[in-house]
Amino acid sequence: MKFICLGYMEEQQWDEMPERDRTVLMKECFAYDDKLRRGGHFKGGEALQSVRNAATLRYRHGTVAITDGPYAETKEQLGGFLIVEARDLNHAIQLMSKHPGVRMGSFEIRPVDEEIDALATHPESAA
Repeated sequence: MKFICLGYMEEQQWDEMPERDRTVLMKECFAYDDKLRRGGHFKGGEALQSVRNAATLRYRHGTVAITDGPYAETKEQLGGFLIVEARDLNHAIQLMSKHPGVRMGSFEIRPVDEEIDALATHPESAA
């Protein structure tokens, strides 16, 4: 079963962290990703640029409104995501609770909706 693990962090905390500490943490994260990969659990992922480089689209009154940055007003922002393969939600939690990235914020772990994913991959089967 696939799970999307959304990694949230406080950008200000990251920006204020000494460069050597950021480098050490990133190496630890990559090493754990490699461990997940060797176990057949790592299926993909991406780091995201700063929210300062983001735009949010919302449909309002028949048109699309564009705002700079994230829509949500919160200290923690989405910093990246991982896709993991796990037996169930508890197994995904066990895997991600050991990820060094959790020290910088939080992970939201959500199962992939495989039914909708199948329709997106093969839209002709929706008819």
